[in-house]
Amino acid sequence: MNSFPYPFKGDVYRYSNNSTLLKVPKSIDITDTYVDEIKLKRDLLTKYPKRCFQSQSHSIKGQWEILELIIDHLTTYYPTEFLIDKYGDDWVFRNKILDEKHHFTFGDVDTLPCEPLDFIGRHVQEDLLFMMQRDGDLFLDAGQLCFPANWSLAFNLGMNFKEIHHPIPGFKEESLDNRINNFLLRLEAGNPWGRKNWSLMAGSRLDTSLETFDQWGQDRKKVTKENAGDVVHLRVEDQKLFRLPGSNGILFTIHTHLISLDEFTTKREWLVQFYQILQELPEYITDYKGLSLFKKQVLDYLKERHQEIR
Repeated sequence: MNSFPYPFKGDVYRYSNNSTLLKVPKSIDITDTYVDEIKLKRDLLTKYPKRCFQSQSHSIKGQWEILELIIDHLTTYYPTEFLIDKYGDDWVFRNKILDEKHHFTFGDVDTLPCEPLDFIGRHVQEDLLFMMQRDGDLFLDAGQLCFPANWSLAFNLGMNFKEIHHPIPGFKEESLDNRINNFLLRLEAGNPWGRKNWSLMAGSRLDTSLETFDQWGQDRKKVTKENAGDVVHLRVEDQKLFRLPGSNGILFTIHTHLISLDEFTTKREWLVQFYQILQELPEYITDYKGLSLFKKQVLDYLKERHQEIR
């Protein structure tokens, strides 16, 4: 639990640009759930390829840049698990965790089993989104998205930043769309940023895509004070943003973490702060995050849990 990316900085939560400069400039993290999550990712990509991977044809050059960046980070930060041998443009990539070896020619898509972003995404737990910059704006032009929080890559492909985030309540009214968009446009290569996004969900599915809402949405009606600790999970997306100097696009990596409320609340300071946040959370945020159906049950559980461990 010490490695869980706790997302809260105060006792009140509002939408904001909570990005901070990364202390360690790495785009990916390998955790003890690596093997299970990579298997799940690959299964989803096999069964639902159009739902989980989308790209525009003009994104290929930038995809190679992303592949190179992520391989560099894998081999730099996890040198015993990942290796790369380069003979000019002929590369040999080894994933020792999965006991895999891949030979390909850098820049030649035909030497890979799939597009570069899709290929390297099958070796990391993160979802990978590539926004290209043109005409003074950012557009979602490619992505591998297996673990979305109730949105659709296929629907959003080609949209600009403001269009993608338009459904967020207050985003435009409070000028957050302009402020965050301008922040992203000013992002510099070599100075990556990170942020954390959170939600509560009934269940422990990583794949909560818009297309599968019928499979997991109804679980929110089944939450009670008695089962909340086991059923409800805090879902945190550890998001990292890297400006790519070659394409001038931005790579977003999203590593999704889940923790049950029973485990989360064993840390008393987390329990106390989260209870205060949830109590005060405005209705418009509660509704958007899908908490309306079970917020009261979770608050009742947290209150009782606090009395137990005082």
